[in-house]
Amino acid sequence: MRLSILAPILSVISLSGIVDAAATFKNPIKSYDGSDPHMVYDNGYFYLLTTTWTNVQIARATSINALKSASPKVVYSDSTSTRCCNVWAPEVHKISGKWWIYYTAGLSGSDLGGQRIHVLEGGSSPWDSYKYKGQLKATNAPDAWSIDGTVLTVNGALYFVYSSFSPNNLQSLYIAPMSNAYTLGSRSLLSEPTNSWERVSTPVNEGPAPLYKNGVTYLAFSASFCWSPSYSLGLLKYNGGTVTSASSWTKTGPHFTSANGHYGPGHNGFFNSPDGLTTYNVYHATANSNGACDGNRYTMVQPLYFHSDGVTPNWGVPRAFSDNIPEPL
Repeated sequence: MRLSILAPILSVISLSGIVDAAATFKNPIKSYDGSDPHMVYDNGYFYLLTTTWTNVQIARATSINALKSASPKVVYSDSTSTRCCNVWAPEVHKISGKWWIYYTAGLSGSDLGGQRIHVLEGGSSPWDSYKYKGQLKATNAPDAWSIDGTVLTVNGALYFVYSSFSPNNLQSLYIAPMSNAYTLGSRSLLSEPTNSWERVSTPVNEGPAPLYKNGVTYLAFSASFCWSPSYSLGLLKYNGGTVTSASSWTKTGPHFTSANGHYGPGHNGFFNSPDGLTTYNVYHATANSNGACDGNRYTMVQPLYFHSDGVTPNWGVPRAFSDNIPEPL
C-alpha cells in the first residue's frame, strides 16, 4: 500500500529530473549591449556583466535562459570626470571571501586616452552593494593607458592581466603580481600582437580570460581590431617557470573565429557548471559582417569541450541561434 502511494511521487521526481537534465537555451543571452561579457556561478545563481558604456550593472538568474529576462541592477556609477564615462568590460572576482568588480572607465566623449582600470569592493555575494576602492596601478607604470583587466591565479598567487601599449606602441597584454585585490606590483610585457592573425586592421591583444583545466593554466585573449570580422581568440598556455615572464607561455591561434553569421567572436570569459564538470565559454559577437565595437554586439554562451588529453580546448565555432544549448547542471 505504501509503495502504491509513493509510486506517483517517485514518478514525478524522476520526470522532474529528466526535464531538468534536458533543459536547454538558445542564444543570444543579451541582444544589445552584450559586449565584453563576464559570467560567474555562485550559490544558485548565474551572474552576468557586460559593457553598458555609462555604469556598472549586474544581472542574475537561476538558469542561463532566465538571464535573458533578468533585470540588471546598477551597482556603480560615477560623476568624477576622469572615470565617469566609457565604462567597459566589468568583471567580478572573489578574492579572500569578498567579491570585487574590475572595470575600465575614462573621460566623456570620444577621447579614449583616459581609459584606466578601477576596482569596486563588494561583499560576500556578487549581488551585494559595492563601493569604489581605487585605480589599479602598476608600480612601474602607475598612469599607463589600461583596459580589460582580469585576475589570474597560479599556484595560489594572484596576478592582474590587462591590455596596454608596449614600447613598440602595440596594444599588448601585461601582467603584474597582486599583493591584494587592489594593489599591483611591477608589470611585465606578456604578449604583443606579432602574428598576422593578431594584426588584421590594427594590431591588438586585449580581453584576457583565465582558463583552468586539470592542472593546466591558460589565458585566452582577443586579437585584431574589433571593427573587423577577423577579431578572434588566441590562447596563451603556461608551461611553468616565472609567471610574469613571456617565455613561460606559448601562444597559439586563432582558435575561435567568425561562423554561422556571428562575426568577430571575442572578449570572452569562462565559467563552470554548478556540478563543476563542464566549462562554458561566454563571448560576444555581431551580425555585422564588417565586425563591430559598439552596442550591437550580443552575448553568446556555449559549452567548451576538450580533446582526449583532457586539457586541450576543442573550441568548435560560434553556435547558430537555432541551436539548443544544454543548460549547466
